[in-house]
Amino acid sequence: MADLLTIGYQNCTVDDVLAELRRARVSLLIDVRAVPQSRKPGFSKRQLAAGLDEHGIAYVHLQGLGTPKPGRDAVRAGHPERMEPIFREHMRSDRAQADLAQAKQLVRQRRACLLCFERDPMTCHRRFVAEMISAETGQPIVHLHPPV
Repeated sequence: MADLLTIGYQNCTVDDVLAELRRARVSLLIDVRAVPQSRKPGFSKRQLAAGLDEHGIAYVHLQGLGTPKPGRDAVRAGHPERMEPIFREHMRSDRAQADLAQAKQLVRQRRACLLCFERDPMTCHRRFVAEMISAETGQPIVHLHPPV
């Protein structure tokens, strides 16, 4: 059974992330950001998808798996513990459940990696998404850490 991978791009360049994804033999990147835009060059949705495509890595954005604005604001304010209940409540929505079901299907078909911003998975909602997927698929979760 393939591992379920996650990665955060904080303090990294797009080349750092692409190199780590290639090293880990990722064939699909699942973007779990609510807002797939970034001030960091190469990490906005279209640029990222194009860069991944050049390396043979597919891209899908599952917006329903992103953290709602109040959760993102809590993390930015230095209170990641406030994000978890906000995110878990959001995951009860129909959109979130539909995207979670799609993610579970995708990770069974390809070597996949969940992407969000925070480098530390303990302060990022992608850890919860990975745990929700793994609870059904049984895949071990591995958090990738590109060199900075």
